[in-house]
Amino acid sequence: MITVYIYRKQGEITAFELSGHAESGPYGHDLVCAAVSAVSFGAINAVTELCQIDLGIDQGEEGGYLRVTLPSHLERKTREKAMLLLEGMVVSLETIERDYGEFIKIHYH
Repeated sequence: MITVYIYRKQGEITAFELSGHAESGPYGHDLVCAAVSAVSFGAINAVTELCQIDLGIDQGEEGGYLRVTLPSHLERKTREKAMLLLEGMVVSLETIERDYGEFIKIHYH
């Protein structure tokens, strides 16, 4: 199962963490894993490119682990853009959880 943690402070996302494997299909054909990876890496790439933010990224060598932390000090406008992109990621992950809840669980902190 993929476990997702969304960390917030005063309502804003400060970090997110993904761990585990969906195991919803054979290796290389796991649609839940592919969807979660596409959504999370798409958000990282969008925030990095569109907001010009250097995110703190910790990724497991073998896969199955990703933690992303936003810098604590960002200009208001930059933070707002990053939040919109990350909230979009959360909505997409929630949709995956709704349809494939036996393979992914989201926790909010």
